[in-house]
Amino acid sequence: MNNNKVFREFKPTTIALRNKNTIFLLTFIIALFGTLSYRTLPKELFPEVEIPTVLVKTIYPGNAPADMENLVTRPLENEIHTITGIRELRSTSSQDNSDIFVEFETGVNIKDALQDVKDAVDRVKGDLPGDLPSDPMVFDIDFSEFPIININLSGEFSINELKRFADILQEEIENISEVSKVEITGIEEREIQINVHPLKLELYELSFDDISNAISAENISMAGGTLRFSDSTRWFVRTIGEFTDTRQIADIIIKYEDQQIVYLRDVAEVIDSYADATSYARLDDQPVVSLQVVKNSGDNLLSVCPVG
Repeated sequence: MNNNKVFREFKPTTIALRNKNTIFLLTFIIALFGTLSYRTLPKELFPEVEIPTVLVKTIYPGNAPADMENLVTRPLENEIHTITGIRELRSTSSQDNSDIFVEFETGVNIKDALQDVKDAVDRVKGDLPGDLPSDPMVFDIDFSEFPIININLSGEFSINELKRFADILQEEIENISEVSKVEITGIEEREIQINVHPLKLELYELSFDDISNAISAENISMAGGTLRFSDSTRWFVRTIGEFTDTRQIADIIIKYEDQQIVYLRDVAEVIDSYADATSYARLDDQPVVSLQVVKNSGDNLLSVCPVG
C-alpha cells in the first residue's frame, strides 16, 4: 500500500495567501482608484462623436435658388470634390444663400480639413460672380457647441425685466467651470432708434449727415486736462458727455441759424428699443427669454446639471 501523498498548488494563490497584507492593500488601492475614475468619468446623454465637418457659406443677395445653384454652389462643389478624405458632400441653395456641408472621414484632422477646403475655395474664386458682396465663408462645425439645457423665463413681466433677469442668470451660470457659454435668445440687443421725418427734415433744410454729425459730436467723453496742487498732487479732469437717457439725445441742437434753434426732437423721434428680431421664443403664447447653456467639450454633464 502506497501512503505517499501528492500535493498540488497554484502558485499565484500560494503567493497571495503568504502575503495577505499586500493583497489587501492592492485591493484597497484598486477599489479607490476605480471609484475616483467612475466619479470623474464624463457622462453624456449622447456621447460626443468627432465628425470633421466644414461649412462653406456664400451670400449673394438678389438671386433665386436656381441661380445660386448654377453660379455659386456647383463651381464650389466641383473644386471641393477634389479633396481627399471626404465622406459626404451635400449642399443647399436657397434665396440669396448657398450652404455646402463637407463631412470628412473620422480619422481626418479637422484643422487640416478646414485648410484644404479654404484652399479649394481660393482656387475657384475666379469662377464665381465678380459682384459677390463678400468671399465665401469657411468654418468648421463643432457638435459639442449644442446646448445641453434650455432655461425659459416668462411671466407677467415686461421684456426689459425679463432681459435683466436673463443677464443676471447668464452671469451666474457662466461662473460654473464646466460651462462654456450661455446664449440668450428671444430678445435682441438694445438699440436706440432715431426715426426721422423726411418732410420735417426738408422743411428745416437738413440732411441725414447733419443729424449723424451732431450726434457723434455730442456723444463723446474726453480728457479735460489736469489740476496740479502745491503738494505735487495731480488730479486728472475728464468731461463726461456720453448719453444716459433718450431725452438727452432728443435735446441735441442740430442747427442754429438766424436765431432759430432746431433740436433733434423737432425732426425725429428717439425710441429706446431693440434690434430687429432674428429669433423668437414663446410659452403659452407669451413672450419668453430663453437661455441656452453650452458646456465645455469633455466635461461631465452631471456636474453642470446634477440630477435629484
